[in-house]
Amino acid sequence: MNRIMKSHAHTAFLILFSMILSLSASGCTGGAADNSGTSGSVALPDSDDGEPAPDSQPGDPGAAYSMAAKLGMGWNLGNQLDAWTETDPGECTASETAWGNPAVTQEVFDAVRAAGFSSVRIPVTWLGHFGPGPDYTIDEAWLDRVAEVVGYAEKAGLNAVINIHHDGADGKHWLDIGEAAVNPVVNGRITGQITAMWTQIAEKFRDKGDFLIFEGFNEIHDGGWGWGANRTDNGRQYATLNAWNQTFTDAVRSTGGNNTERWLAVPGYCTNPDLTVEYLELPDDTAENRLMVSVHYYDPNTYTLTAEHGEWGHTADPDKRAGEDEEEHVRTVFGALNEKFVKNGIPVYLGEIGCVNRSEPLEQAFQRYWFEYIVKAAKTYGLAAFVWDNGAHGTGNEQHGFIDHGTGAFLSEPARLAVETMTGAMNDNDGSYTLETVYDNAPSNGVEK
Repeated sequence: MNRIMKSHAHTAFLILFSMILSLSASGCTGGAADNSGTSGSVALPDSDDGEPAPDSQPGDPGAAYSMAAKLGMGWNLGNQLDAWTETDPGECTASETAWGNPAVTQEVFDAVRAAGFSSVRIPVTWLGHFGPGPDYTIDEAWLDRVAEVVGYAEKAGLNAVINIHHDGADGKHWLDIGEAAVNPVVNGRITGQITAMWTQIAEKFRDKGDFLIFEGFNEIHDGGWGWGANRTDNGRQYATLNAWNQTFTDAVRSTGGNNTERWLAVPGYCTNPDLTVEYLELPDDTAENRLMVSVHYYDPNTYTLTAEHGEWGHTADPDKRAGEDEEEHVRTVFGALNEKFVKNGIPVYLGEIGCVNRSEPLEQAFQRYWFEYIVKAAKTYGLAAFVWDNGAHGTGNEQHGFIDHGTGAFLSEPARLAVETMTGAMNDNDGSYTLETVYDNAPSNGVEK
């Protein structure tokens, strides 16, 4: 599949296991369908307004809700600084325009802010822009360009997240967790490079304010998207990622300045919510209550990524949806994240959510419903959410474009409506606007159930 239109290098393996993933990759439970949108086996938290209790202190659940409210609805500058190309056999280099997007401008970030977004995630791939070990010196021009783009976000009044993105894509490149988990020599080399890379990145931004968040890694896995050797290696890969997160945290804190208290985000394995809840161990940190958790949500992937199914939710045509009880699945997943992390004062954000664009009006209505339900559920359970936007102009498989990455204009009227829906779901604090009312106003396809 053409990498230019890939949102984040999902593989055919993911599609092959789509039915498994839609049922269990994020912790879907069984049981009878619930017809209210909020009742049944999955309880809602006490508050769905995203605001902390008036006297909340850091480490309390209210502080986690407060951080989620600060991040709010976010936007991903996808297929941009994370894009890369194979320059020579076995040699890959990150390039901003490699996957078809123009160089990003200040106007784009201004438009993102005007559209109702509060935050941007700026994925960064570093392949081909660092020297040999043990120093792994990062190319100054590449680091300067990353800093320039971060500056666009700061000037626009947006929170910003930067990371190490495709350097571990599909279990390849230097962040090879499958090999690291079984080979101490390889893991030692990788750990040294994580230290060197994050020390340099952190030093570059040590004086930036708290609008800037560092996210250690993206979707770290061995190529199996959570269904590989991690299921049979007695927890070695999970332990390895936990150790890498510790190395990342230590490297950033060692650089001083504003990095001593900067918010840091750590991912669970493959950013899979289920695996994160079960296996992520937060690093020890010299800063108090300055760690948050990153997961991704694309369930069910045959609807959101490949568009094999055209409708979603309880009003969808059963022949056009991926499964049953889809809204309950969302509440189960987000409820588990709330219970494990948010209730213990640990903020969580959905670093990527996404649902590809459609050409038919009814399918566009269901796409907007997916966005509205997921974002409103995220807010209800105290999570921030960042939509994946890869700049793709088409419809169907992996076409996640909403805003032009060169001008900031909406790519289409349906794209504008989708953005309006998701930002509204996060920003509207009217007490009568609830997850239940979103459920009750799902689109109808006229098919008798």
